[in-house]
Amino acid sequence: MPKVKTKRAAAKRFKVTGSGKIKYFKANKQHILTKKTPKRKRKLRAPGIIDKTNMRQVKRMLPYA
Repeated sequence: MPKVKTKRAAAKRFKVTGSGKIKYFKANKQHILTKKTPKRKRKLRAPGIIDKTNMRQVKRMLPYA
């Protein structure tokens, strides 16, 4: 079997945790922050965990993760 290429865009956006879950960083924290509440900005800081419905697609993009 030939080697499978990793989708580089996905590799930059997702990291695999020690337990095998996939974490990502949330969007909407780059600009236009003045109208967002401090609570909303604080929640955007924490990384999110990929939902199990999207796990298959992300695993396919990261074959060696």
